Amino acid sequence: MNQLTAQRITPSWMHHAEGPCWSKEWGGLAWVDMLAGDVMTFTPEDQPRRQHVGEVAACVRPRRNGGQIVAVERGVLLTDATGAVEREIRMWETPEIRMNEGAVAPDGSFYVGSMAYEQTEGAATLYRVATDLTWEPVLEGVSISNGIAWSPDGSLAYYNDTPSHEVSVFDWSPEGGLRNRRTFVAPVLDEYAAAEATDPEETYEPGSVSVSPDGLTVDSEGAVWVALNGAGQVHRYLPDGTLDTVVTVGVKQTTACTLGGEDLRTLYITTSRENLPEGVQPTAGSLYSVRVAVPGQVTAAFGG
Repeated sequence: MNQLTAQRITPSWMHHAEGPCWSKEWGGLAWVDMLAGDVMTFTPEDQPRRQHVGEVAACVRPRRNGGQIVAVERGVLLTDATGAVEREIRMWETPEIRMNEGAVAPDGSFYVGSMAYEQTEGAATLYRVATDLTWEPVLEGVSISNGIAWSPDGSLAYYNDTPSHEVSVFDWSPEGGLRNRRTFVAPVLDEYAAAEATDPEETYEPGSVSVSPDGLTVDSEGAVWVALNGAGQVHRYLPDGTLDTVVTVGVKQTTACTLGGEDLRTLYITTSRENLPEGVQPTAGSLYSVRVAVPGQVTAAFGG
């Protein structure tokens, strides 16, 4: 098994960084400061650029003809290539529920899920937004709908409902959608990485951290990279479920990951300061990165 250590590449600019995505359509890396409602990119001087889109910016993906699709608090919005909002689609009115994570499927549709602000069990839904902007629920009764990504041939979709403590896999096709859900892997904590994410003044107790799969991405070999929130680590699993790599991040709240860079071999990792007291985990809310051997896939663009 490979052991890697991620390096901090920004200050703690974000409160709750999530949803990193690399796309040539916008010149590199984008991510969100979710509860600030901001889509984040870098300026040419490597400073943060914020585009405020509402109370929540849950995730962002490119559009095929330019611009972005952004999951916002109660739906999605579309921007053009200049960043101007073209249209917002409201999908519910319930104030207790917000959007969370999502991604574009091989057919160009946008799969995006929700969660309750109070993290109520069974209150969340995974939706499919078609390229004609119609939408439908495709998986109900989940709790914290999180990362979703597809295998290189498009036949498998990997998905995290975080409180399940496992990564699910579905068969997928454009005609049939998600089918035959089953467990892909139940991650086991790497105690070394968890200890490295503990502040120096704290004593790490083995077994004290639960496994909470958050964001994920799939590389060009079909291996699944999973951020384990609360545990300070990212795992890479081969298509047969074998643990291949553990990345030590050094901050507990590792939220999501993506592969980017010109060669798609830089793993970018987002982290969060959500619910942390002042002075605790001072590097949380930063971006981290590490070079890896296998490149990622080109980010699929929304077809609408």
